[in-house]
Amino acid sequence: MTIQTTTIGYARMGKRRELKKALESFWSGTTSADALFAMRQDLETQAWQAQLDAGIDHIAVGDQTLYDHVLDWTVRLGLIPRRFHGLGGLDRYFAMARGRDALPALEMTKWFDTNYHYLVPELEDNMQPLGNFGEFLAMVQRSQAILGDRAVPVVLSPVTLLALSRHNGDLMAWLNQLLPLYVDLLTQLKALGVKEVQLHEPILVTSQAADLKAAVQGTYHQLASAGLPIQLVTYFDDLGVNYGWVTQLPVAGLSLDFTRGRNLDLLTTQGFPPGKILGAGIVDGRNVWQIHPSVALKTLEKLQAIAPHLRVQPSASLQFVPHDATLETQLPEPLRHVLSFAEQKLAEVTFLARTLAGDETTTQQRAIEQQWQTFKQFNPPNVAVQSAIQKLTATDFQRSLPYALRLEKQIKLPPLPTTTIGSFPQTKDVRQLRVKYKKGEISQADYQAAIDVHIADCIKLQEDIGLDVLVHGEFERTDMVEYFGQQLNGFAFTVHGWVQSYGSRCVRPPIIYGDVAWLQPMTVREFQVAQSLTTKPVKGMLTGPVTMINWSFTRTDIPRRDQAMQIALALREEVASLEAAGATMVQVDEPALREGLPLKVERWQAYLNWAVDAFRLATSAVKPETQVHTHMCYSEFGDIIEHIERLDADVLSIENSRSNNETLFEITEAGYRYQVGNGVYDVHSPVVPSVEEMVQQLRTGIDHLPIAQTWINPDCGLKTRRWEEVVPALKNMVAATQALREEIQNAAD
Repeated sequence: MTIQTTTIGYARMGKRRELKKALESFWSGTTSADALFAMRQDLETQAWQAQLDAGIDHIAVGDQTLYDHVLDWTVRLGLIPRRFHGLGGLDRYFAMARGRDALPALEMTKWFDTNYHYLVPELEDNMQPLGNFGEFLAMVQRSQAILGDRAVPVVLSPVTLLALSRHNGDLMAWLNQLLPLYVDLLTQLKALGVKEVQLHEPILVTSQAADLKAAVQGTYHQLASAGLPIQLVTYFDDLGVNYGWVTQLPVAGLSLDFTRGRNLDLLTTQGFPPGKILGAGIVDGRNVWQIHPSVALKTLEKLQAIAPHLRVQPSASLQFVPHDATLETQLPEPLRHVLSFAEQKLAEVTFLARTLAGDETTTQQRAIEQQWQTFKQFNPPNVAVQSAIQKLTATDFQRSLPYALRLEKQIKLPPLPTTTIGSFPQTKDVRQLRVKYKKGEISQADYQAAIDVHIADCIKLQEDIGLDVLVHGEFERTDMVEYFGQQLNGFAFTVHGWVQSYGSRCVRPPIIYGDVAWLQPMTVREFQVAQSLTTKPVKGMLTGPVTMINWSFTRTDIPRRDQAMQIALALREEVASLEAAGATMVQVDEPALREGLPLKVERWQAYLNWAVDAFRLATSAVKPETQVHTHMCYSEFGDIIEHIERLDADVLSIENSRSNNETLFEITEAGYRYQVGNGVYDVHSPVVPSVEEMVQQLRTGIDHLPIAQTWINPDCGLKTRRWEEVVPALKNMVAATQALREEIQNAAD
């Protein structure tokens, strides 16, 4: 029996977000492309060295990226849409990622059920794929100089790439064009002395997998011709009904996730091919909790009896967790000692492998279990919260009047009312203000007074531009989840716990460690300041319970449903406080509702039942006169539209600009009866769309959605943009709306 260790990806941005800073410095023209590449290579080397120092036997290389790994493979395969053909190098790469002038960026959406965003490849008719693997091969050679035979290149499978792409043609036809390029790549890797390669195939854990059986089988039979051993890597869920035929593919080994789904049951009941390597994803790569050694080892012992050629590994790439938990010295010791970030997970992988191989680790096992016991004593249950959850009844989830009747009572606005999603630019001055307050360099009164100046400026700007419904700008908020979690019981926050969301955008997911409870109003003061400065309505702005769950590191001792309901109860108190303070509109954002969908359709209903119920619990106690808004971005809605309707939100604002109106079409074709905010321009691109471009977007919108149902807004918050981009874009949006209003009025006359 052989027990080895492997990784399938590592944390990307650097312990101090070095890649983020390098990217933004390059985009601003402060540093050169050479400096950017040097920083990326330095971070790659640090990642390799960390895994080597931990004693990992097979180290994934090629998982690091300047922006997005799917974009990397899109470019390497020459899948460049025509509009970018006039550019080259980094100019083209970043134009595809972020847009440029009149060149819209690729659509961006969520990577399976994670909070990472990937760029969707666009495959056009007559596109001729062309392999360009020079930089990838050079990276492999750099890794070999440090890691030797431990270096295992990571390649995104052509099947998963195509399944995630936007194309009109037959997938098999595209696959036939790509496979020769992949065979050539594997042949070149073999010539470099590479001993094996990882083919990442996460599409196999989704409901699409059965329909892709012929494509997958044909792919791996052709790739096997290169003569390079392949480790087929899956993650995020189990193989389900596809387990039998997937295990028979001509690959050297198969990596499975044993932290989610039922892969253990599949292995136990159906066995595993003798002679193949089993990559056992037993260390959770998507959460931050330390292992329970007895539980993990019990699973590994079962696996070892079935698949003796075992490799212990994380369940997924470690890009989804921060770098190092030991840096979080501000956290209470009982909590910090049961946290495990990327570096700690490497140690857990090697610890489990050593124990399974027969090393004496009893003392270490006892120490870990004692840490868990200490944490349990530190974190007793909140009896009041648990009791409140048990006492919920059906009426707690129901508005007092149906939509049609309450609509008559709500505030009257011009046709095509304009608004924004919530946040405005977070400038260096705003960030420094928060830092000074956090360090105690300024008083709370001085801090709030400075924030109020930003709010006043933001309100005046919106009034001058001519927006109909205003927001306060969220200058006091670092992050739409963190801000609320910091004011609720049961959440903990890191200082260095950054993970990549997309490109240079990093987030610090909160850690839900205990029962969640509301303490006091969290948003009322800023709302009151903003509303006092204008006669126009100002929206109260909250983040919904499902998004807070999906964008946090959650507990593992109680179901996610229970955690969502606890947060919903807390938000219910906050909504009531806003309403009591005079808010006539409250927006409860749920951008992450769809990303929490299980990867298998048959499990959707159970998730959507509690997810929708959590939103309704948070919002249903308001008066009929109070208009409830919600925002969702980077999601396809067509197949869950009935559940979005069941949210019973008066206004739903959507991302629509990058999807070529497909999101809007899905909503309208389903007969959605509530109001819809049409996201008319892409806030994740620095490009300022013209009035004419937005008029065309608006015309398309009202051709499919009744004017009475239509709102106008950007497709997401404006936090990451600069004022010099935001102001002209909003002016153009209002001008485009006014042009449409005049057309409508003239037609009526």
